[in-house]
Amino acid sequence: MASSLALLTTQAKAMDDQLPCRRENPQLWFSDLPPDLELAKAYCRPCPMRQVCLAGAVERHEPHGVWGGEIFTRGAIIPEKRPRGRPPRRLRPVI
Repeated sequence: MASSLALLTTQAKAMDDQLPCRRENPQLWFSDLPPDLELAKAYCRPCPMRQVCLAGAVERHEPHGVWGGEIFTRGAIIPEKRPRGRPPRRLRPVI
């Protein structure tokens, strides 16, 4: 684990100005709002460190946030985050 984190840190320092997580608002990557997380994922797509970042996050079992273009919740990758609160009520069709 320490070696992948050291590798990620070393490579990230060399490319600091090219990394979207350094250029853009860092709060997007750890937001509770689904649109913010989708925007962070979009910023990650062209990132040259995407694969290394994702592999490190999987290895470290990151508890939350966007890492390598994927959303992590409780250490697992999820396809999308649902908004907080109760889901909208479905209306029954009138027969």
